[in-house]
Amino acid sequence: MSVLEGSWQHEYITTNGVRLHYVTQGEGPLMLMLHGFPEFWYSWRHQIPEFASYFKVVALDLRGYNDSDKPKYQSAYVMDEFVRDVEGVIKGLGYDTCVLVGHDWGGIIAWSFAHAHPKMVERLIVLNIPHPAKLAEGIRTPQQMLRSWYILLFQLPWLPELLLQSSDYQPIETVFKGMALDKTAFTQADIEAYKNAAAKRGALTAMLNYYRNLPQQIMRNQSWSVLEMPTLMIWGENDTALGKELTYGTDVYVRKFQIKYIPNCSHWVQQEQPQLVNQYIREFFEL
Repeated sequence: MSVLEGSWQHEYITTNGVRLHYVTQGEGPLMLMLHGFPEFWYSWRHQIPEFASYFKVVALDLRGYNDSDKPKYQSAYVMDEFVRDVEGVIKGLGYDTCVLVGHDWGGIIAWSFAHAHPKMVERLIVLNIPHPAKLAEGIRTPQQMLRSWYILLFQLPWLPELLLQSSDYQPIETVFKGMALDKTAFTQADIEAYKNAAAKRGALTAMLNYYRNLPQQIMRNQSWSVLEMPTLMIWGENDTALGKELTYGTDVYVRKFQIKYIPNCSHWVQQEQPQLVNQYIREFFEL
């Protein structure tokens, strides 16, 4: 892993009945980072040291991932539980508010948390994940359904686990390098880190359970208030899983909204274009 890891601390916190692992660097206001699938805290390796001069940066392993607890039952992987996890982490670290940063699944959780606890989020930053209302709207269209074919596959029992662990977890490598435009963004050490995290006992089923509970959560009729906190969306335009059109109209749900599109960049935006992502985040704070 990165030579910068020597300045990162690995810690654990118990919240909402689960023990969660996180990596932290820096002191100051809290910047909490939530990763996506099939990642773990490591997906923020280019951002942790970048913002540790201004914040206490905490990059969490979500429940079910890497070194965090992996509850056995599928019912443990629903949005209400994820939101309670985040609330407990913020309070458990001694804070009332945070800057919340999320990518992919971590972004869905970040959106949902901001709506559930708006006073606990000073600023919101989401990367390559639409607002939940836009996602629910988009996933009903043929265009997005084709992009989201894997969600249907992941509904099946045990077969997705077998597929993902086949050939020494080769599909994990394919997910990253197959989608990335700049293949050099992922070194072999990076790929091994992701494979090793997915290979931990119980992790694959836990990770897939997020998707197995997704259909009923998307279909819930939910009214969304308008968020008041400054919000930045960063979007790699060549995302093969989520169409750019899902970003259109987000300002209906967010009063102080900015969006930065990054051309020639995939879903793995903060890993493929870290300098540009970091620049846009700094500009958002005027650092």
